Amino acid sequence: MIMGTSGPEAPAAVNRSVPVVARAPGLWRQIRDDIACVKSRDPAARATLEIVLTYPGVHAVIWHRCAHRLWQGKAKFLARFLSWFGRLVTNVDIHPGARIGARFFIDHGAGVVIGETAEVGNDVTLYHGVTLGGTSWTVGKRHPTLMDGVLVGAGAKILGPITVGVGARVGANSVVVEDVPPGMTVVGIPGRIVKPLSERRRLGDGRIDLEHHLMPDPVGEAVAALLDRIEFLEMRLKHHQEQGHVAGGRSMAEPDGCAAPIEAPGTAPLETRAQDVPVQ
Repeated sequence: MIMGTSGPEAPAAVNRSVPVVARAPGLWRQIRDDIACVKSRDPAARATLEIVLTYPGVHAVIWHRCAHRLWQGKAKFLARFLSWFGRLVTNVDIHPGARIGARFFIDHGAGVVIGETAEVGNDVTLYHGVTLGGTSWTVGKRHPTLMDGVLVGAGAKILGPITVGVGARVGANSVVVEDVPPGMTVVGIPGRIVKPLSERRRLGDGRIDLEHHLMPDPVGEAVAALLDRIEFLEMRLKHHQEQGHVAGGRSMAEPDGCAAPIEAPGTAPLETRAQDVPVQ
């Protein structure tokens, strides 16, 4: 399981029995849904024509939809050629064998890589630089599975035949190599669970929460807590020394057990060196 907190409310196990991608609708229906979902996930999108003509992430998904149909129809060379051309013009590399659900959105598009046996559910959002990669040379399942509603931040790497549960979020630049339970937020290298779905800010109208920049930093928070504690202890020690408090009958100004100043080898203390210098 991903590294995280344990307690009475342990995250639910990943359900691998739920099919990720249901029977695909018609090609044009899929493309229409892919274009329409952009308006609800990108505030910069103003018009459908603008999305169709200027969004490389949308172009990459359209190329993949066509290449995947050829792949399923055993025209694998044509599928690979179409996929290669799509990568050439969009900078998004999606293997034609990857199974992708409805309303899939790649924001910005640049640098996204999706491997052959990857499976992506419905309403999934990826940002630029995301990799759904493999960790072995086996012929079978070797790429990750993203369930419905998953959001993956910029630069994140999800590696191996693992499952990211329904509604989970992966923070920017995270590296995830183990299963992520449904509804959890994962950040860091390696990925750590930091926040369950029940503690997130919910959107009342059912929209997808895209505020991946608000994900916490567990390592940074731990370091900050340690620094605060050290500062508190230093202030407390200084206060005791100024008040001249005693411990065991001895002054705090000269704590017992402190080592004497260390002199460099072959030298005498400073106060004795002057008298040892011969007068000319």
